[in-house]
Amino acid sequence: MIQIEQATIIHLDSLAILFDQYRVFYEKQSDVKAAKGFLRQRIEANESVIFVSFNEANVMTGFTQLYPLFSSTRMKRLWLLNDLFVEATFRGKGFSIALIESAKEHCRQTGGCGLILETAKSNTIGNKLYPKVGFQLDQDHHFFSWDN
Repeated sequence: MIQIEQATIIHLDSLAILFDQYRVFYEKQSDVKAAKGFLRQRIEANESVIFVSFNEANVMTGFTQLYPLFSSTRMKRLWLLNDLFVEATFRGKGFSIALIESAKEHCRQTGGCGLILETAKSNTIGNKLYPKVGFQLDQDHHFFSWDN
């Protein structure tokens, strides 16, 4: 059984541990205290929407974090699915799909025109997962970034 909830402050301790594991996966230095502070700010300021998944034993297994954007051409809200992580022991059991489906439902409920995301070309699991749940690879546009 998979349960999905929108994260609140009561989820912060468990969520911060998973968020830290997510950051370590992306080769960042572990810092649970900073992770907790970052997530607290996002939740308290309503700057992101975070969904968390739980198994039948009520253990938090993963999360996805969405950031609100706007599409000028569509004149609607657009959501950035910025983070998706499932703890290693729970992968392949449907938690990622359930989290993504919750993100899609949130997009619909908020009148959004869609979800966007990016992942590394080397992320073979994600690159198989996203088309499976209805995402299409955009081959018409270039993605550019600038770091300060």
